[in-house]
Amino acid sequence: MTAEPDLAAAPVEVPDAAPSADDVVRATERARAGGDPARWPDKLPVRDRLAVLFDPGSFVEDGLLATAMDAGLPADGVITGVGRVEGRPVAVIAHDFTVKAGSWGELTCEKQVRILERADRDLLPVVYLVDSAGGRLTDQMGFFPGRRGASAIFQMQVKLSGRVPQLCCLHGPSAAGGAYMPAFCDWVGMVDGNASMYLASPRVAEKVTGERTTLEEMGGAMMHATVSGCGDEVFDEDWEAIAAARLLLSYLPNDFRSPPAAAPSREPEREDWAGLVPEDPNTAYDVRTVIDRLVDEGTFFEIKARWAEEMVTGFARLDGRVIGIVANQPAVRSGAIFVDSADKAARFISLCDAFNVPLVFLQDVPGFMVGVEVERQGIIRHGAKMIVAMASAEVPKYTVVLRKAYAAGFYAMCAPGFEPRATLALPTATIGPMGAEASVNAVYANKIAAISDPAERAEFVAARTVEQQADINLLRMGSDLVVDAVVEPERLRAELSARMVDADRWTRTPGRRHHPVSPV
Repeated sequence: MTAEPDLAAAPVEVPDAAPSADDVVRATERARAGGDPARWPDKLPVRDRLAVLFDPGSFVEDGLLATAMDAGLPADGVITGVGRVEGRPVAVIAHDFTVKAGSWGELTCEKQVRILERADRDLLPVVYLVDSAGGRLTDQMGFFPGRRGASAIFQMQVKLSGRVPQLCCLHGPSAAGGAYMPAFCDWVGMVDGNASMYLASPRVAEKVTGERTTLEEMGGAMMHATVSGCGDEVFDEDWEAIAAARLLLSYLPNDFRSPPAAAPSREPEREDWAGLVPEDPNTAYDVRTVIDRLVDEGTFFEIKARWAEEMVTGFARLDGRVIGIVANQPAVRSGAIFVDSADKAARFISLCDAFNVPLVFLQDVPGFMVGVEVERQGIIRHGAKMIVAMASAEVPKYTVVLRKAYAAGFYAMCAPGFEPRATLALPTATIGPMGAEASVNAVYANKIAAISDPAERAEFVAARTVEQQADINLLRMGSDLVVDAVVEPERLRAELSARMVDADRWTRTPGRRHHPVSPV
């Protein structure tokens, strides 16, 4: 028989005195104050960042008293809640680097999971103000393995992807597994000199691989904006990145069910088209000069401007209507499509399709890049990824052939077979498997080589080139309904605008189809 425990003999724990109202006030003030901002004089304090992001007086905070019993962890290093941006409700996650370097513990994760769950329920856009050294190793069982730890944050980000816009302003480090928080966002603005993304620090990398490097070289803002493509833009100051996020939100709807909001129309920045697109297919020009004459003044918001520069992508307004632009850039590598530029286009096309933004393709493309190096990099696989994204997009699509549209580049930039609402061409346009001269050299290579007299050879090539040009000339393309209209440059803006008005009644196919398998 088991003896009954002697309850009278057991030690009695006397709880501390119940906190007073003054204790709660002090804890609240301590949480709002955060850590010591003087330790980071080159950074905008986290609550000042929120003041830049939100309309005055609109922010409502959740979980301010997290870990209030620990004076060293104000708000557990993260601020979450909902405010308004130009009157629209937007959720926020803002790390406070003055509190344990913005590191994540159990309640840091819990607060982030909760606000993302709210964003999912209420379909709220999310802005992430990231400034975190990663998981707090003194609380590793809290942030790492559990169902409400860091993995649940990433699960929620993926669940929200394509449902609501997710924008990231990276003000400091985003380290280790935490580096995936920006990676799951639709746009990442990085502050030069402070922002970084890396899976392992230079010290850890040296231990594992023997490499010696610097944080800027391995994970700095400029590296990610120009080499890896993980960053969309680089800014000098914290407030500039936040202001850009506010502006970008104006181009995106609240959620996947809604169209982007229209704005008053503006005239384009320039209207002088004469000689803008050279007739010579080998003469370079900046396609942004075309965009400036096509869209409302000051509305072009470029995405990933420093990465894969042979492709230009971005949002703009055309007569007040939001559009997405995918344009070849003849000024960089002749506008050919490389591995990175195919990925850049694919991601942007998917973003536009997710949020009901019509797409305009501006073609001046010699094709996909060829050669041993790009084949080994998987140009076929990456090109297929771009084509899958473009072909899968349900939003209204419009194709404009500015000049050359050759080979599979013509296909990837939304050829007629991919069901654009219209394929328009400027008078300078040429469409074909390749340029006429290149075609002659391919078809008649042996015959050309057999002609010993240089003058006779040149005459033969010139005659065959004229024949090839006749076969792919613009009148032939219109006659065969390859293009729907040949438009003078000065009329292009009005033509596109009229066609977009005609598509205003567009809605998605009911039901959600089974998605294609991405070529990755």
